[in-house]
Amino acid sequence: MRGEEKTEADSGAGALSRADQWQVAPKDSFITDDDLHLFNEGTHARLYEKLGAHRAKIGGSKGTYFAVWAPNADAVSVTGNFNDWDKESHPLSRRANSGIWEGFIPGVDNGALYKYFIRSRFMDYRADKADPFSVFNEIPPKTASIVWDLDYAWGDRDWMARRRECNALTKPISIYEMHLGSWRRVPGRGKPLAFVSRDGAFAGGLS
Repeated sequence: MRGEEKTEADSGAGALSRADQWQVAPKDSFITDDDLHLFNEGTHARLYEKLGAHRAKIGGSKGTYFAVWAPNADAVSVTGNFNDWDKESHPLSRRANSGIWEGFIPGVDNGALYKYFIRSRFMDYRADKADPFSVFNEIPPKTASIVWDLDYAWGDRDWMARRRECNALTKPISIYEMHLGSWRRVPGRGKPLAFVSRDGAFAGGLS
């Protein structure tokens, strides 16, 4: 693992030992037999709920459930700032013959940096990989994935209740279109304003 990622260990969930890693029992897995069937036939439409990193409580312990598809791997482990980027301390287990590897690590919480360390069945190839189903990642050139929840308390219950009526073909509709790159420019310099400099004004004008 790259040196600069090791220096960020203080932002994780605290060091965890190999003994803390739990193999996921079928009853605790996010992935059911039905999920495996749909996945194997290529018709699973909600894989983002199954693969990736998901905070969970299993066996009375709070932590994070990890799952990744690596069909040609001989071994997969989770490495992160919570285990000092140790490639061996938290191995995942293979789920039947699906190519999915999964595991649960107690104590790993929002903000923890992680990658999957994958050892291939071919030519002993080894690599650290970001999570293809992660919802939060480090800013380049850093490349680690970040454990994060997408929990949000939506306040649009009234709108959702009447959305079908408002979207009916018999109702009026307003369509807004803009090209942010050419709308406004820096005075005297001819270059477009950065979006962060204008989004507040745009949003206010469309509200």
